Amino acid sequence: MARDNSLSILITCDNTTYSPEFKSEWGFSCVIKGIEKTILFDTGADSSILLYNFKKLSLNPKDIDVIVLSHSHWDHVGGLWGILAENSDIDVYVPASFSGGFKAKVKEYGARIVEVDGFTQLFEGVYSTGQLGNGIKEQALVVKSGEGIVVITGCAHPGIVNILEHTKKNLAKEDIHLVIGGFHLMGMDKNAISSIINSFKRLGVKRVGPCHCTGEEAIEAFRVSYKDNFLRLGAGKEIKIP
Repeated sequence: MARDNSLSILITCDNTTYSPEFKSEWGFSCVIKGIEKTILFDTGADSSILLYNFKKLSLNPKDIDVIVLSHSHWDHVGGLWGILAENSDIDVYVPASFSGGFKAKVKEYGARIVEVDGFTQLFEGVYSTGQLGNGIKEQALVVKSGEGIVVITGCAHPGIVNILEHTKKNLAKEDIHLVIGGFHLMGMDKNAISSIINSFKRLGVKRVGPCHCTGEEAIEAFRVSYKDNFLRLGAGKEIKIP
């Protein structure tokens, strides 16, 4: 059997489910496979739901090599402790601004904390944007694929367009194939949403998968604008990219 060299992104937590056998919660989490190390990006709010969806997706916490946490809000870090209870031989990448108490607790489980400040290569083909924002500090994950780079955001508190512009500044030769995650557009008016979509087009974003805190109105606007290049996400969804 030929080896599958695809990049695989599995949505393990979201506000909605992609199919009914999965559980939903307010939060976001995904697993990235098909690269040098298997990454868990964010952990949702509740480890019992995260581990339930792991089992449904035939994922094993012991197969996770790296955890990347976007920011310190409960709906992105709450499920961490259930994972570390099953696999503590793991590197946990956090924005440097995370509290000392949080970092100490991770170390108590036996895991290794890696603090991220500026734009950083984590390993081959995988980068952190570094912590961005003047208020809530947040990092996004950037993964190279055969189709271009994939940008994965937790909540995009620093501004989703700012995150994409920062990524392009640091990886100028790379096309943005896909942006997924929370875009933090809930409650935003139609004109502001339209302006953001226009910025996505200006930056050459080919496909989008907005979810979590993006808001239904903004998600629908992206769906209408991107048509066949819009991805409906939810817990249980798998995205494959050559």
